[in-house]
Amino acid sequence: MTEDTRPTGPADAAEPLPAAVPLPAAEPRRLPVTDLSLVVLVGTSGAGKSSFARKHFLPTQVVSSDFCRGLVADDENDQSASAEAFDLLHYIVGKRLAAGRLTVVDATNVQPEARKQLIKLARDHDVLPIAIVLDVPPGVCAERNRTRPDRQLPAHVIPRQNRELRRSLRGLEREGFRKVHVLRGESEVEAAEIVTEKRYNDLRHLTGPFDIVGDIHGCRSELETLLARLGYTLVRDPEGRPVDAEHPEGRTAVFVGDLVDRGPDTPGVLRLVMGMVGAGHAICVPGNHENKLGRAMDGRKVTVSHGLQESLDQLAAEPEEFRDEVRAFMRDLVSHYLLDGGRLVVCHAGLPERYHGRTSGRVRSHALYGDTTGETDEYGLPVRYPWAEEYRGRALVVYGHTPVPVASFLNNTICLDTGCVFGGSLTALRYPERELVGVAAEREWYAPVRPAVTDAPGAREGRPLDLADVAGRRVVETGLHGRITVREENAAAALEVMSRFALDPRLLSYLPPTMAPSATSRRPGYLEHPEEAFHSYRDDGVQYVICEEKHMGSRAVVLLARDEAALEKRFGIAGPGAIWTRTGRAFLSDDGLTGAVLKRVRAAAESAGLFEELETGWLLLDAELMPWSLKAVELLRRQYAAVGAAAGAALPAVLAALDRAAGRGLDLRELTARQRRRAADAEAFVTAYRRYCWPTEGLAGIRLAPFQVLAAEGVNLAVRPHDEHLGWIDRLVAADDRDAPLLRGTGRLLVDTSDEESIAGGIAWWEELTEAGGEGMVVKPLAALARGRAGEGRPGGLIQPGVKVRGREYLRIIYGPDYTEYLDQLRQRFLGHKRSLALREYALGLEALDRLAAGEPLWRVHEPVFAVLALESEPVDPRL
Repeated sequence: MTEDTRPTGPADAAEPLPAAVPLPAAEPRRLPVTDLSLVVLVGTSGAGKSSFARKHFLPTQVVSSDFCRGLVADDENDQSASAEAFDLLHYIVGKRLAAGRLTVVDATNVQPEARKQLIKLARDHDVLPIAIVLDVPPGVCAERNRTRPDRQLPAHVIPRQNRELRRSLRGLEREGFRKVHVLRGESEVEAAEIVTEKRYNDLRHLTGPFDIVGDIHGCRSELETLLARLGYTLVRDPEGRPVDAEHPEGRTAVFVGDLVDRGPDTPGVLRLVMGMVGAGHAICVPGNHENKLGRAMDGRKVTVSHGLQESLDQLAAEPEEFRDEVRAFMRDLVSHYLLDGGRLVVCHAGLPERYHGRTSGRVRSHALYGDTTGETDEYGLPVRYPWAEEYRGRALVVYGHTPVPVASFLNNTICLDTGCVFGGSLTALRYPERELVGVAAEREWYAPVRPAVTDAPGAREGRPLDLADVAGRRVVETGLHGRITVREENAAAALEVMSRFALDPRLLSYLPPTMAPSATSRRPGYLEHPEEAFHSYRDDGVQYVICEEKHMGSRAVVLLARDEAALEKRFGIAGPGAIWTRTGRAFLSDDGLTGAVLKRVRAAAESAGLFEELETGWLLLDAELMPWSLKAVELLRRQYAAVGAAAGAALPAVLAALDRAAGRGLDLRELTARQRRRAADAEAFVTAYRRYCWPTEGLAGIRLAPFQVLAAEGVNLAVRPHDEHLGWIDRLVAADDRDAPLLRGTGRLLVDTSDEESIAGGIAWWEELTEAGGEGMVVKPLAALARGRAGEGRPGGLIQPGVKVRGREYLRIIYGPDYTEYLDQLRQRFLGHKRSLALREYALGLEALDRLAAGEPLWRVHEPVFAVLALESEPVDPRL
């Protein structure tokens, strides 16, 4: 597209321009502009479009042809670069519209061909095209151009552009512009005021709670019963007919359309729903049956089928005033709504994410009818494209239209049409609770053309995960730590683990984060000491911390099912549960042994009353499984035992040789002393790792030490205070078999970081643990979820959920038998990356639990879980 400034014949010859005539000041003119639209400024050169755009819109919202010409040619007046400039302009406009951004095009746009391409862009991205015409006298435009040193147009250009503008004015709406604002003269342009309007479908400010009702099809009696079951109080008119319903807790009903046709009382349903909508107690979107009935009532030609005749006959018996109200009601229905901050979308036939909040005939058609393949089935009905199977959107889409025997979640969508009019049921979804409430049909009111399908959409999660859900570079949004980036190479490493070694991903709802060590200690002989942990939390504004005994085992996540049905209902896979490692692998290779452990833990949870108290059929526990040798036997054999054996074989011989040399009069006291220290260190090393090894046979010898209840049905418990968790764990341990215990409690101590005496008590407790051969302790904010104190260079963001403080002898296993000889070098260890990794993984873990609690689909839960696994492949010192 070009803005042609070259003469093309006598008609374009230069002619005198009329002088500008001053106009009186105009009244302020309010120009409504939809918040997501393509605004096309139309006017001759010099009409003031750029000044108008700068005055009324953000700089980032305006895409100027002159600016694009400058980008491609380094000269905004180089008309030879116009074709490339408009290619760039269209590209930028397309990208902004795809991202849902209001976009303003600053160009002359007086030629129909120029506007045609912009209207097509708006339609391609399902946004409204709006024209704002600056109809300024040619003389004014010419004078403005004469005073611009950077632009000198040939004299014929402005008259020709003005003629093109005059020819265009009457046809802008026919071209496809949904709104046309014409500002005539300088005074109207100067007095104009842009008023941003929300789209009709944008109800994101309404957060509910909602009760979303499926297809009713004239079944008024069932609707009354369902509303009563949902807790609504019906309001009746003097004739006893329901005309409104209100919930005492302020809940809002949402109807997904198809109120009419086929059933026994279409007018009764309309009277009730219209009354609720009018009173502000309900929201309604249209179904395809409302669309057809409305057209029939307006006298337009339609095919009378699929129950339409029943509705027309029933409405014919109603007063004309009521029929007028019905026509107006159906005419005003909006195709779909965005609710609850965009987290909920309600429509009749379903809607892919790219259409959410968009406005076009294509969007309305999909919302009303769905997307068909163009084929028909054996009953003559259209075959619909299974859009929900491909859905990966963040918003929950609730719809109806296609009857299913049972409402179930599929990839964060749910169909609520359970065929009430066909003898099925009328179903509602309570949101945000995600609870289904239904009432059976009183009878089969209408025989279906096609028998009801016998298989509802699969489990809650729909089809298996897609490679596109996890492959490549990804950015995961978290509620606690913002956007977390997963690099492509890390994702590839995680995919290798996930595809070859991990559990069934339907069960893998959480991976524990890595844990950062406390700051390096400067105390003589210590690499880690509790004092640094206490002071660090104190500096972050955390007064109370809880110190938990660090068990001598391996991290394990336990998914515990009260019964197989409970697990299948939420996770789509039956079984007693699972136990997995930090990398998502089955902890025990013996399924029978895993089942035996789960059976014992389930019995303890039942006896302790945890299932009842938390109102759940499953529990997710964070724990340590002991002994360490149960999982790391090969590591012990090949690395630690080998070091101990080599030292045990070599050092006695070295000391014997030194003793013999000393007997011959050589002065080897310093060397001998050093070798004796090495021998003692080696013996301490062997003693240290052997504490983590003991024989097991079946359940005998195995110990499980849970320390946190992560989640239950519908709730993320990981954000609860740690003393609450440990209280649950104490009850669980107390309910275990005391004669053959499997469960082990976690020792703990509360420390007040503002009290030096309390800190001293925490240090003494750590010393007692480590001197008795314990690994050390973990120090955590008592409140679990804590943010640092802002100010003095601190951003006040998320702080470490826990730091480990390991004992001197345990660190001998990690850093080597004689690590104490090299403390000065080890104190140079860099903790920044490890701390960053711990925070990111913690935020991702909580995000996964939030999504699990909210009932989101597998791919959404799995996204942050997979990201944790990917971050584990980042290079970091494994000894930290």
